[in-house]
Parts: sequence; C-alpha cells; structure tokens
Amino acid sequence: MSEAPPLDVERVICRLSDIEDPGARGFTIGEGDWPLRGFVVRVGAQVFGYVNRCPHARHPLNLLPHRFLTPGGELILCSSHGALFERSTGLCVAGPCAGQSLERVPVKVEAGFVLLADELQG
Repeated sequence: MSEAPPLDVERVICRLSDIEDPGARGFTIGEGDWPLRGFVVRVGAQVFGYVNRCPHARHPLNLLPHRFLTPGGELILCSSHGALFERSTGLCVAGPCAGQSLERVPVKVEAGFVLLADELQG
C-alpha cells in the first residue's frame, strides 16, 4: 500500500468541515497587489469555487465575511444589488447581470481539505 502524496499547503483553502452544508467561505491566496480573492460553496460533498467579484459592478459579492448565500442557502447572493447565482454553475438567474456568470476557480477536495485544483497555476 503506497502513501498518498503530501498536500500542497500553499493550495489549501480550508477544511471541508469548516464549511456548513450548504454554506460558503471566502478566501484570499497569494500576496502582493493581486492576490486571488475568492469563495467556495459547499453542497453536500461537492465544493464549487468562484472569484469574489460580481459580473455586474465588478466588486465583492459579500458585505460580511463568509456571507455569500441567500438565507436558506439555495443561491449565491450579491449583497450590493441583489443578483442571484446558481451555486453549482455561478450563472446569474436574477438581477442586473442575468445570464452572466461568476468566474470559476477550480477547486478539489482531498483528504478532508478544500484546495485549489492543479490546473490553477499560482
């Protein structure tokens, strides 16, 4: 039995257990003037990642830390203008940017951690 390779800690966003189900959590990875500011959404065992930027006004979706979902957790909510997005696709289904989508961030779950997927080059 071979051991699993160690996790790349620079790509770890959080533990899966740190995100309610359904729930969301913001993150910042990188340094300097242009770090990656994003958020992850958990639906059961699945996690979806997005850049924290509304396609309508180009500003962060949340006003409070980790508050990205509607009260029932069914949709992603832009706190500024009320745009609503599907959790699994990032497609805007209502609001000023209807038909547009959030920019995806490839993520994966490994050994109980949520981390940036290998295809995202840092």
